[in-house]
Amino acid sequence: MANERRLYLGANLRRLRRDLGLTQADMAADLEVSASYIALLERNHRPLSAEMLLRLAQTYKVDVAALAGGTGADDAARLQAVLKDPLFADIDLPALESGDVATNYPAFTEALLRLYTAYQEEHLALADRAEAARDSDLEEAPDPVAESRRFLAARRNSFPTLDDAAERLAQAIAAHEGMAGYLKSRHQLRVRRIPSSVMVGSTRRLDWHRRELLLDDSLDGASQSFQLALQLAYLELPKEIDAALAESSFATESGERPTRRALASYAAAAVLMPYSAFAKAVEARHYDVEALGRQFGTSFEQTAHRLTTLQKPGQERVPFFFIRVDPAGNVSKRLDGAGFPFARHGGGCPLWSLHEAFRTPRQIVTQWLELPDGQRFFSIARTVTAGGGAYGAPRVERAIALGCAAEHAHRLVYTQGPDAPRPENATPIGVTCRLCHRTECTARSAPPIGRQILPDDIRRTTAPFGFSDN
Repeated sequence: MANERRLYLGANLRRLRRDLGLTQADMAADLEVSASYIALLERNHRPLSAEMLLRLAQTYKVDVAALAGGTGADDAARLQAVLKDPLFADIDLPALESGDVATNYPAFTEALLRLYTAYQEEHLALADRAEAARDSDLEEAPDPVAESRRFLAARRNSFPTLDDAAERLAQAIAAHEGMAGYLKSRHQLRVRRIPSSVMVGSTRRLDWHRRELLLDDSLDGASQSFQLALQLAYLELPKEIDAALAESSFATESGERPTRRALASYAAAAVLMPYSAFAKAVEARHYDVEALGRQFGTSFEQTAHRLTTLQKPGQERVPFFFIRVDPAGNVSKRLDGAGFPFARHGGGCPLWSLHEAFRTPRQIVTQWLELPDGQRFFSIARTVTAGGGAYGAPRVERAIALGCAAEHAHRLVYTQGPDAPRPENATPIGVTCRLCHRTECTARSAPPIGRQILPDDIRRTTAPFGFSDN
């Protein structure tokens, strides 16, 4: 028909074929067309007719709306986000043109997105090596934690494919009135909560022989829900997790394993806090972490962590950074989606309220921060507790900080009201003492790299070190 809508869904079709493990010839045989026609459809040299769309849906039992929508627009949005990088600042790239590229040249778009992600990973790796080279005490050895962090940072801790799959899983779980019911119906697994003494150091254990999923009964409600969602992520989303991992290569197996665990945890959080509903709620509640946790039945840390992932192309929210430290200042988790220059080695700045949060347990501490180059960020910090659950059970106290760049801070509930902290009262901090050149800082623990320490024979400064201006 003359008025029939012309659908070019090459990227969607190719993605479906690959997910099914089919060659073009296999798909052509299933659909009773030629392999060359499938190739033309995948290259967007031919539109996908309504008849062919229905044949695809019936043959492979896929949803027509899911097949016809989404991914082309997602690729266009991702491409536009990449082209905002300062690397391309001197090139005039209208959004309409980048959208045409994503629609008409899906393979080229995918290649460019992969190349940019690899560039980001290498850029972060070079930064790590450059900072390590400044400190002769650091040994040159593979760092699996740093490798995993680079993988997440290069992608801004955002994995839209996992978000979409987890959202579909959350809908299926809701139809079974909860995760325990879904596990029983779908996997014939019974959920049992048993004493810590029986779990012998485990919080979750899958017993295939008895068809049981065992949970430590000392876990609180939010932790139990997360462990159930995590097990479902491993059971139901291995293909999506493997596909995300395949976007990069790892120097060591020890680097790949924590990354796989991070992706599974990402998927579990996305099941508990589905992207669409959570993204809508954060705006309605002005990023109030405690209120969001109550709404979704999640802990403060789980909710704060999820806030760092809301960068799905076309549905972006405030970009946050996240860090978790123990009382000694050791960093056990770090995610950056806001461009905060974390210290990759050594301690952080003692003037940051993150390190003072231990003095006021479970109270939110707010603070404006100003870096030596003038950049300003807003952060909230609070302690969180792991373990416990019974008298005498070991507990671990940590502090977490969640923050964003100054231009986004007005959207947060923590900056509103007459008593809210003001940006003009920002605390001057540094990334780490070795990289901070604030001469007047009395909290300094080490001189900055490249600065000569002055003698104090006849003059002693109020700061721990006096150093030259050159």
